[in-house]
Amino acid sequence: MKSKIITLKNESGCELRASTLGGIVTSLKMPGANGEKHEVLLAGPRPESHHEHGYMNAIIGRVGNRISGGGFMLDGVWHPLETNSVNSKIRCTLHGGNVGFDQKIWDAETFVSPDGPAVAFSTLSPHMDQGFPGNLFVRVVYTLCNSCAWRIDYLATTDAPTVVNLTQHAYFNLSGGKRDIRDSLVQVSASRFTEAGPGLIPTGKILPVANTAMDLTECVRLGDVLDQAKKDPHLKTAGGLDHNFVLDRHGPGLFEAAALLDLEEGLAMRVFTTEPGVQVYSGNFLEGTPARGGAVYHRNHGICFETQHAPDSPNQAGFESIRLDPGQTYRSTTVYAFETLEEQCDCDCGDDDCCDCGCHHDKRDK
Repeated sequence: MKSKIITLKNESGCELRASTLGGIVTSLKMPGANGEKHEVLLAGPRPESHHEHGYMNAIIGRVGNRISGGGFMLDGVWHPLETNSVNSKIRCTLHGGNVGFDQKIWDAETFVSPDGPAVAFSTLSPHMDQGFPGNLFVRVVYTLCNSCAWRIDYLATTDAPTVVNLTQHAYFNLSGGKRDIRDSLVQVSASRFTEAGPGLIPTGKILPVANTAMDLTECVRLGDVLDQAKKDPHLKTAGGLDHNFVLDRHGPGLFEAAALLDLEEGLAMRVFTTEPGVQVYSGNFLEGTPARGGAVYHRNHGICFETQHAPDSPNQAGFESIRLDPGQTYRSTTVYAFETLEEQCDCDCGDDDCCDCGCHHDKRDK
């Protein structure tokens, strides 16, 4: 079956283009400060190139992130998985295995929701697909909200006990890729993170971010964080940011997990999710990646906010379970909301050209 591109446009001037191959988003445009459509994602020259270059902008599953040890135990039964990633000579199963959800051709149905135009992607992952038990039905809905947001709703059911941890591997760059993201400001609402050891496999420890380079609780320039990679042990292990942050949420529902600001473009993005964590990845391996229009992306050219449960959860007794049983329904929602920024600063310095405080205001008509 050949893939096709689905295009969504809404009344606010937003546009989303996605392929039935992996639900890969090839373009996401939001109104910029000047009112023109503004690209906010990186993308390769064609959807087929996205897998080999960091799973760019694709649906990730059955289990996003890493599973260590070549498999997992469930109800006393060992389920071996093919390992498809090698880091520091340590093999693991990454993003669902050799043929994960990003490489599947999904069924697609467009419709109009109360929030804006939408497309529902669906697939059936058969029993023992990549080694995972159970026939898993998955439905992922992209909604291009009239409020200038991209909403993703995940749903999954199974006929046998299994594990599920779905996410989206979108690479954001609010300049549309004109420059890297080192001058962008980032904030993550997490006072703890899961420590990653060799091969970026979790050690099982959940550590405080306080007094480390991992402290993103206040808005900081991303380049200033990445410049600490040579001396900070956590950043050094990953070659930059590639860590799961445990969100400071205190109940169910959508929680504001993170924010990304590009002061030069006058654009901000806020990340809301029902998930307990978010993997923040600073595009450490993008060097030389082919880009749309014949360009080339470089290291730190994009940043990912992969909302999720913690990596390697099936093998970490102290982490929240990702088990799914028959009769249960896996549900997860993430929203990437965009807004323009005021050009005038409202900090106490009195300098209208100063944006060090990172203050921002929504200029869009409500």
